[in-house]
Amino acid sequence: MRFRLIDAKKAELAIERMCPLLNVSASGYYAWKRRGPSRRQLDDMILLAHIRAHFGASNGTYGSPRMHVDLREEGLHIGRHRTARLMRDNGMKANQKRRFKNTTDSNHASPIAPNILDQDFACEQPDRKWGVDISYIWTLEGWLYLAIVLDFYSRRIVGWALSDRLKKDLALTALRRAIALRKPPTGLIHHSDRGSQGGFNRSSQRFWF
Repeated sequence: MRFRLIDAKKAELAIERMCPLLNVSASGYYAWKRRGPSRRQLDDMILLAHIRAHFGASNGTYGSPRMHVDLREEGLHIGRHRTARLMRDNGMKANQKRRFKNTTDSNHASPIAPNILDQDFACEQPDRKWGVDISYIWTLEGWLYLAIVLDFYSRRIVGWALSDRLKKDLALTALRRAIALRKPPTGLIHHSDRGSQGGFNRSSQRFWF
């Protein structure tokens, strides 16, 4: 809590002055700033991305018991209480209006490409249709954002990128990692929402490698 207070006030007071007042060291503060998210926090974000995908596919009707069953059937190792916690902490409650942190900016003047996918998510081979989404989770260090690339065939995450800021490069980095890892064939369809953070300002794009 003290390091977070220092971080919030560093524009107003010098860090070296605040640390003694709060009985902490400046070196301790800088070590806290360099510390990345824990392994469990990273796992939570990956699991949360899967939960969001299932919750959206159910049109917001899934509660945590049904969600837990689907995640386990998908091969994910997650407990019932962890599923409930992630859904609760991120505003996913069945059949009720959800409060969420907006990660999509649709109010932009950038060009929008046609929706090539046209809600046809079925595919018979891997690496033919990919979808991108940006997830988020609150941590003691603040909001962390996770961009994922999902293969619609396997429903597996094939690329991801993590940042403490919501920016266009986040989705682009996830896509580059997915391409480097999977080396998809020509004609791959990459689908995103119409927000400018998606990196493409469009709905779908076909890649010719």
